[in-house]
Amino acid sequence: MGYARVSTEDQLHDAQVDELRAGGCDRIYQEHGSGASRARPVLARLLRELTTGDVLVVVRLDRLARSVSHLLDVIEDLEERGVHFRSLRDPIDTSTPQGMFSLQVLGAVAQLERALIAERTKSGMKAAKARGRIAGNPGLRERRPEAIRTAAAAKNQLYLDELITSAQTWLPMVKRLRPQHSWDNVVLVLNRKGHDWTVERLRRAVHRMVREKLADPELLARSPRRPVDDHHMKLVAAIAIADPSLTLRDIAAQLDQMGERPVRGGRKWQPSSVKALMDEAFRFGLLRG
Repeated sequence: MGYARVSTEDQLHDAQVDELRAGGCDRIYQEHGSGASRARPVLARLLRELTTGDVLVVVRLDRLARSVSHLLDVIEDLEERGVHFRSLRDPIDTSTPQGMFSLQVLGAVAQLERALIAERTKSGMKAAKARGRIAGNPGLRERRPEAIRTAAAAKNQLYLDELITSAQTWLPMVKRLRPQHSWDNVVLVLNRKGHDWTVERLRRAVHRMVREKLADPELLARSPRRPVDDHHMKLVAAIAIADPSLTLRDIAAQLDQMGERPVRGGRKWQPSSVKALMDEAFRFGLLRG
């Protein structure tokens, strides 16, 4: 599959499309967007649709990525999914030994790039301190409304950019599981595959993708009501009967020590979850008084 990108609306994709077709691409995705931004919905959709055995082709490396580090992140994700990458005008073809060698050289460049940025940042902060200046944004230190709004907008855009960049690694699984399965079960599946989600962060991410029209609103539909959690309800009731003086927080700590998985996802039991189970135990007559 080919990917063509131009920076402004008045530029034409024709030259890139011709080269990609000559390079053997049967499907070509075209997008208008700045190379400085990772927020490219067409590219995000293309990356999600690529499967094992596919080859992503671009005319030049700068058509795909905004930096060497970004390029390597994308290629690494593709390789993990069995997808190759090729740039027509650069010696990069991950299906060949020579192309992989060139990629290793780029990796060394990216490492140098990060080191230089860190060095310049430290030098700048040191120089500012020597002149008696405090590092950071003066507008934020003085709580100026316009500076706060600008910083909030930049943070919001960065969050969206990161979501779009990483979406191909988690959104397909969410689409397969939601809304038939609860959010805590979806988080459990994702984290078993190496992610580090909580229910709150995953729901926030999916809400944002839906708001940006990058995901189906159906993902946010209510999942079918779960049957009563008999095991945990009976376990909580037994702990409470054995020692009526225990608080909700004490029972939660005991469940953590026993290695029981929280019913609402997350890493630790919360008093609110324990209370919900105790309420069920009262309704079923396992607890009295």
